[in-house]
Amino acid sequence: MDISEKKFPEGMVPLGESEFQFACHPGVACFTFCCRNVDMILYPYDIIRLKSALGIDSETCLRMYTGLEKGDNPYFPTVKLKLTADEQKACPFLTSSGCTVYNDRPSACRTYPLERAVDRSNIAGVADEYYFLTHHPYCLGHNENKKWKVNTWVRNQKLVDYNVMNELWAEIDTVFRQNPWRGEGAGGEKQQLAFMVCYNIDGFRRFAAENMLLKQFQMDKDFKKRISREDSELLKFGWQWLKLILTGKSSLIRK
Repeated sequence: MDISEKKFPEGMVPLGESEFQFACHPGVACFTFCCRNVDMILYPYDIIRLKSALGIDSETCLRMYTGLEKGDNPYFPTVKLKLTADEQKACPFLTSSGCTVYNDRPSACRTYPLERAVDRSNIAGVADEYYFLTHHPYCLGHNENKKWKVNTWVRNQKLVDYNVMNELWAEIDTVFRQNPWRGEGAGGEKQQLAFMVCYNIDGFRRFAAENMLLKQFQMDKDFKKRISREDSELLKFGWQWLKLILTGKSSLIRK
């Protein structure tokens, strides 16, 4: 379907190849305003990057910097950033000089001032992505004389890895929306296991070792090496494993 034939929410127009104007730096009067009183969802890859930047394990990161809420998925909790308890309600990683985890900041921070939407209805099975420009009254970055296109912004903000991982997360979240743990209720054994795989990657690494999960499946040596070195690769394996135990369908092949 041509983009002109698609229907988007009122007031939201995909940027496509259009340029937009934006820059954020300490010289902008509103610098760090957007880091206060935010309602930010954190995705599994966000936690991996944050805990690595902070030099702590994933369980500690979750306990110190996140909270669980009921979001738009009725069968799985939403993880959100925990703000400071003072009147500013600031991001816990914000200082007077800016973001202390900037190189590993969450995908929502990287994408701003854009919003990304993905349409998975393409009959060819290829998801279409669209970017929209947001306009918050307090943000003066739109007045800065720096022009971008979506593709240059994505590269500049190093969003590719985040987008790839968030797409994979969306697939497993879709499985969760089918209530694969019906009968257990919220917080049942399977749901707790799924949460560990998705958000407590260090806990899942221990679980996988104790239960010799990797030895149960056919996989090439390079993938096993990447899993041993990179949390993101272990997370990819974990999601396929969850699909197998929750739906019986997965790319994993048992030995």
